[in-house]
Amino acid sequence: MEQYVIKGGNPLVGEVEIAGAKNAALPIISAAIMTDETVTLENLPDVNDVNVLLDSIRGIGAYVERIDRHTVKINGSTIHGCAVEYEYIKKIRASYYLLGALLGKYNNASVPLPGGCNIGSRPIDQHLKGFRAIGANVKIDHGTIVATCDHMTGAHIFMDIVSVGATINIMMAASRAVGRTIIENAAKEPHVVDVANFLNSMGANIRGAGTDVIRINGVSGFHGCTYAIVPDMIEAGTFMMAAAATKGDIIVKNVIPKHMEAVSAKLLEIGCEVEEFDDSIRVVAAKRLQRTHVKTQPYPGFPTDMQPQMSVVLALAQGTSIVTESIFENRFKYVDELSRMGANIKVESNTAIIDGIEGFTGAQITSPDLRAGAALVIAALQADGYSVIDDIIYILRGYEDFDGKLRSLGAEIEKVSTESEIQKFKMKNGCM
Repeated sequence: MEQYVIKGGNPLVGEVEIAGAKNAALPIISAAIMTDETVTLENLPDVNDVNVLLDSIRGIGAYVERIDRHTVKINGSTIHGCAVEYEYIKKIRASYYLLGALLGKYNNASVPLPGGCNIGSRPIDQHLKGFRAIGANVKIDHGTIVATCDHMTGAHIFMDIVSVGATINIMMAASRAVGRTIIENAAKEPHVVDVANFLNSMGANIRGAGTDVIRINGVSGFHGCTYAIVPDMIEAGTFMMAAAATKGDIIVKNVIPKHMEAVSAKLLEIGCEVEEFDDSIRVVAAKRLQRTHVKTQPYPGFPTDMQPQMSVVLALAQGTSIVTESIFENRFKYVDELSRMGANIKVESNTAIIDGIEGFTGAQITSPDLRAGAALVIAALQADGYSVIDDIIYILRGYEDFDGKLRSLGAEIEKVSTESEIQKFKMKNGCM
């Protein structure tokens, strides 16, 4: 079992390059099989979720060629079936994007119900509602979603709730339907826009992505293209929070500052210095930060994927802060681990009441999910003494070379898998 061992106490200082967005890469990889021509994807993050999805499309016959760490060529002309193996899909939630892609191309898809982080109920009813609206027959059979149709026809779809996954999935399938589809109450996240831009690069006719009404005129086929994935706003935000928690000074490069406005605004509010450039953001925390209130909301509100990292920062701020989680009901599972490091947090329903402390103390803790795992790493980097973080498999799902990037900023962190490696780290870093 891989772990992180960390000696805390160093301010993080320097520059860090942000990878492509995992949340955009996964649906774009799925959509790439919708043409029989070759698609070249650039700026792909080298993370476990991306690699598992590439293996899964290879498993149904797609041609996948790694050009380099961040570039891949995909050709869907060799796909031999529309049934995706459970062994791949149980590892990642984004498997459901293959439903929209296969349904759009072949009018047929069979994909097991998805896995991923256990952060709360994430039903796919809005996905299925959208598929049915454009003419698909959808059922769940022995744990597998089976969708078939003779032909798809455009429809007017009103989403009952704002859902990123459902917006993207319906958008993919409807881009090949006959006639016009209108999605109202659509998600507006940057990765929704990125998927729409990618589909348009292949020949789709999609307008309005980034607003709450998306209009899609179906086309008969797609062609190949070369496309670069948008930068990862959540990875960028994670390093911004790391600067705030460790009283650091970090320049986050390869980022779109517009995407970070909700995060930047909160950091400014609690006392950080935030300086924006064309494609980078500098965050400096020179003094102890102040309390605030945060409520997670769909984009452009404060992102749920940044809530654990923000809570770590506020656990060190002066005064009492309140964090309200309005998206997922199980997103505070990390609080027990943070309490082991000295945090003073009380959770009531979907709200965390945080009384700030001066600093954390190192402990052995467990990562409960992807973003909470990254937040616990930030806490350990600030803490007095050393920490060992278990179950980092979650973190590896979504962060490329996380420990390497942190070391480049002055962190004392190593990925280990044995007790003897932990002891060597302690001896090397004077923790004995």
